[in-house]
Amino acid sequence: MARAATTTDAFNAVAEPRRREILDALAGGELAVGDLTELLGLAQPQVSKHLRVLREVGLVDVRDDGRRRLYQVNAAPLRAVHAWVGRYERLWNERFGLIDDVLDELTDAESETEAETEAETGRGD
Repeated sequence: MARAATTTDAFNAVAEPRRREILDALAGGELAVGDLTELLGLAQPQVSKHLRVLREVGLVDVRDDGRRRLYQVNAAPLRAVHAWVGRYERLWNERFGLIDDVLDELTDAESETEAETEAETGRGD
């Protein structure tokens, strides 16, 4: 199956690490392209290219402020990503819960063994 274009949806857009960095930076509030280039250490054309993709999928909104263009995150398209990742979060939480149960059993068994050893050797309280 051919890979969809990065401008198709939020999933494809956030698949690129630099775009995720831009979204992280914008999560703190509106920024201009110049601010993003400084924060991320990228060239202006790179930042502008990534912002264009993010705008096309609706993840970023832009507004004019005099001669500057300020960008901000539009989180609505991320709902689908969040819902999809949420299914896996539940799966991992269940698995971590099972691991916790095994560790608790091992800790209890170790404590019992230590108590038995102390009782046999007379080193108990």
